[in-house]
Amino acid sequence: MTSIRPEPPDTFDFSREAVVSRVALEPQRGQSAAAVVRTTALSESSETLMEQIVESRNMQRAWENVKANRGAPGPDGITLEQFEATFAAHWPSVRQHLLEGTYEPSPARRKSIPKPDGTERHLGIPNVQDRVIQQAILQVLTPIFDPGFSESSFGFRPKRSAQGAALQVQRHIRAGYRECVDMDLAKFFDKVQHDVLLVRVARKVRDKRLLRLIGRYLRAGVMVESELQPSHEGTMQGGPLSPILANILLDDFDKELEQRGLRFVRYADDFLVFTKTKEAAVRVFESVERYLTRKLKLVVNRQKSRICRTDGVEFLGFVFEGYGGQIRVSQKNVTKFKDRVREITRRNRGESLAHRYLELRRYFQGWVGYFSLMPIKSFFSDLDKWVRRRLRSCYWKQWRHPRTPRRASF
Repeated sequence: MTSIRPEPPDTFDFSREAVVSRVALEPQRGQSAAAVVRTTALSESSETLMEQIVESRNMQRAWENVKANRGAPGPDGITLEQFEATFAAHWPSVRQHLLEGTYEPSPARRKSIPKPDGTERHLGIPNVQDRVIQQAILQVLTPIFDPGFSESSFGFRPKRSAQGAALQVQRHIRAGYRECVDMDLAKFFDKVQHDVLLVRVARKVRDKRLLRLIGRYLRAGVMVESELQPSHEGTMQGGPLSPILANILLDDFDKELEQRGLRFVRYADDFLVFTKTKEAAVRVFESVERYLTRKLKLVVNRQKSRICRTDGVEFLGFVFEGYGGQIRVSQKNVTKFKDRVREITRRNRGESLAHRYLELRRYFQGWVGYFSLMPIKSFFSDLDKWVRRRLRSCYWKQWRHPRTPRRASF
C-alpha cells in the first residue's frame, strides 16, 4: 500500500502558494512489470482517496482555483473574500467530517439562463466551501479517470479544447466521411440517473466515503428563491464536479463507438458520429439512440437530432463547409456577437467610453480567441469596421454640439 504523506496540523493556510498535487498513475494496456506494480498501488490507494483530497496542498490548490474563477456566492451569501477571512477556523471540523464520511453538503442556488430556443438552462451555484471541496475532489479524480478517456472526447479535459474538437471534425471530413449523425440529448445534465453514474464512478473509486460524498452532492438539491427542491436525478451544472462526472458517464458511450470502429467527436454532451454513406448513418442513428436510452438511461431529443451532410453542419459554434471541411463561424454566433456589441455601445447606456472600451476588450479577447480557427482575415476586418462605426456613434452622441468634433483630436 502506498504510504500517505503525514498531514500538517489541522489548519488551512491560505497564504501559501498553490503547489502541484500528487498525481495518480492510470494503468494502460500492454503494461510492463513495473506498471503492474503501479496498478496495484493505485488499486490500494483508491480506498484512501479521501486522505488525498483533504491533504493540505491539494486543498490549497483547490482554493486557488476557486478564487481564480471569481464565482458568485451560494445560498449562504458568503463571498470569496469573507470565506478566505473566516474558513481557517472551521477547516479542522470540516476535515474531520470528510475523513469520517459524515460531511453533509449544502444545496446549491438556482440560476437560470435563457437559451436561444426560448427555454432556460438551469445552473446550480454551490456555497464557496462546497466549491472548494468539489474542486479538491476533481483534482484527485482527474489523474485517475482522464488518461482512460477516449481520444475523441474533448470537453472539460486538461490540454483539450473546443478548437481541438473542431480540427478533429475537419480531419474526418477530409478523410471522406461526408455524412454524420448530429444527435441532441434532451437536458442531459438534468436527466442523468444517479445510480447509473455512481456505478461507473465506483469502477475506479473504492473509497466508500468518497462515493457517499459524491452521491450526497448529487442529491443535495437546489434553493429556488427560499424553497428547497430535491435532486432525484441530474448532475447540476455550475459546480466543479459536474463536467468530470458527465465524462465518466459518457465514457462508456465513447468506448462503444470505438469498439464499432466509428469515427466521432464529442464535447461534453454534444457529439457528431461520421459515416461515408447515408444508409450507414441511418443504421448508426438507430443503434446509438438505443444505446443511450437503454444503457445510459438518457433522453434523445428527436426534434433536434438529425442525419445530415457534413457540408454546412454546425458544431460548437463552428460551421464546416465543402469537401475540405473549411471552418467558419456560424451565423448564429455572428448575430450574438453583434447583439452584444450593440448592447455595450448603446448610446443612451449612460457609461463612460473608457468603461465601454474595457468591456469590449474583455469580450473581444474571449470571442476572437475562441474563433481564432477562422482562416479568413477579412472576416475579422469587417467586424472591426462595424465595431468602429458603432463607437463613432457613441462619440457623436457624447459631443452633442456640432462644433465639438472640429476641436476633438483623433
